[in-house]
Amino acid sequence: MADDALFEFLHMEMVAHVYKEQASRAETEQERNTCVSVLEGMGFRVGQGLIERITKDAPSFKDDLDIMKFICKDFWINIFKKQIDNLRTNHQGTYVLQDNKFALLTQFSNGKQYLEEAPKYLAFSCGLVRGALSNLGLDSVVTAEVSTMPSCKFQVVIQKT
Repeated sequence: MADDALFEFLHMEMVAHVYKEQASRAETEQERNTCVSVLEGMGFRVGQGLIERITKDAPSFKDDLDIMKFICKDFWINIFKKQIDNLRTNHQGTYVLQDNKFALLTQFSNGKQYLEEAPKYLAFSCGLVRGALSNLGLDSVVTAEVSTMPSCKFQVVIQKT
């Protein structure tokens, strides 16, 4: 239980630090978007490392869907102590992962009060997923959206090479 609180606090402080550091220098909207890129990059590297540790004893995966099921179950449990609530796919490389009570958003209000602040708290998690998929051999684009707090949807688009 203490691990969860420490992770959430570290995440909040990391986001605050990156935004404080970058915002003091940011003059344009594009420079402000750098904050999201920095957080996503941090998450990418952490995701790469975590997936190595989590999959060391796992059997090999047969396809993209098998990998996504692993991300939704085992990977998510290791990080957020729960499974993804819903996984949807169009069977053409696009997956939507829905978490109805996303751990990194639960400290915020359940209303729309902090809705515009939510994206900056999702960049690290998008990077986590993208980094994990990268180490499993899948290039992807991961985006997140929030319509009601603390529920969020991650859209994963696998890039075909």
